[in-house]
Amino acid sequence: MDERAELLDLLRENARYSTADLARMTDTSEQAVEEAIAALESDGTIAGYQAVVDPAKRDPEPVQAHVECNVTLDRETSYDDIADRLAGFPEVESLRLVSGDYDFAMEVEADSMGEVSRFVSEKVAPVPEITQTVTHYIMDTYKQAGHRFGDGEADDRLAYSP
Repeated sequence: MDERAELLDLLRENARYSTADLARMTDTSEQAVEEAIAALESDGTIAGYQAVVDPAKRDPEPVQAHVECNVTLDRETSYDDIADRLAGFPEVESLRLVSGDYDFAMEVEADSMGEVSRFVSEKVAPVPEITQTVTHYIMDTYKQAGHRFGDGEADDRLAYSP
């Protein structure tokens, strides 16, 4: 593994590692780590830093949904054009072009199920190229961005088999 990949893996594990910690873990100098991070930020490889928050611990807990979007393209419109429009909405937490039964996978967050429903019906569905949406409300989050959530207690129910 090259130094760049190793540094990225460490930052994904914990973006709050100090440059001294990163230098020690990669067996390089602090200056080399600072320069590498600056280069990764400059070329857009590192687009930002973010805390991973357990949604169940937020007060009030937000409503999250996974929205599948099918599209039909015309000669003037590309996937990038549709993505630019959808990504501009503040309710959209993530947006990905995917293979399979639908074209876009969108993660949406709002204060209520009604807000999510209104967002999809009033802002997403009217986009002319979008032909179908399917909304799946997220009931619980067990793992996100490599971090597991939960109380860590083992299931103490007794196993049953007939």
